[in-house]
Amino acid sequence: MSAAKRAVQLVPSILSADFGCLERELAAAAAAGADRFQVDIMDGHFVPNISMGPMFVAATRRFTTLPIETHLMVSRPEQWVTSCAQAGANVIIVHAEATVHLHSLLASIRKAGAQPAVALNPDSPLALIEEALDQVALVLLMTVEPGFGGQAFISSVLPKIARLRQVLDARGLVCDIEVDGGIEPSTIAEARAAGANIFVAGSAVFGHPQGATAGVNTLRAALG
Repeated sequence: MSAAKRAVQLVPSILSADFGCLERELAAAAAAGADRFQVDIMDGHFVPNISMGPMFVAATRRFTTLPIETHLMVSRPEQWVTSCAQAGANVIIVHAEATVHLHSLLASIRKAGAQPAVALNPDSPLALIEEALDQVALVLLMTVEPGFGGQAFISSVLPKIARLRQVLDARGLVCDIEVDGGIEPSTIAEARAAGANIFVAGSAVFGHPQGATAGVNTLRAALG
């Protein structure tokens, strides 16, 4: 299904939220029209930073009925699947670079009751995931190096988004393309034009000067 026919979704990343008032932050974003929330889990190995864990998935689930996606930026994603699914993750995203058994890993996500998804770093080729495209609900193409919020959008990923959309359409696969990193009003429009339909934003939502509601509204307006 072409990008034009895929539902456009905005996904605030709670990595940029104020954890001291997480319930209020999530409620504001949801009221403004956020479609789901993302919880980033980092282990200090696959990426240099450390953040969150399944307990944050559970905390997010307590405060919202929206779907939750968990982005595993970890060296051994196999060890995190069950706990994240049990904590309330609806979608679990794993990096192709973090496993040598991608097929089995995606199957384990389905068995745990979540939708499987796969992510690629900015410089990783699509060849790493082409044989798995019929097994995933979405592909996340990172538009920054994973591990830190607030980075600048890497525009060289745009042609990769377009190539992936062409591959999915040619194969008739129902699969979303998500982008994450440096998403703001100017870059969200570029990513949309390239073929992405799901957009993760952290600081552009929760770091907006007028709050999360204004952040979501501004991104929606940029999409037209």
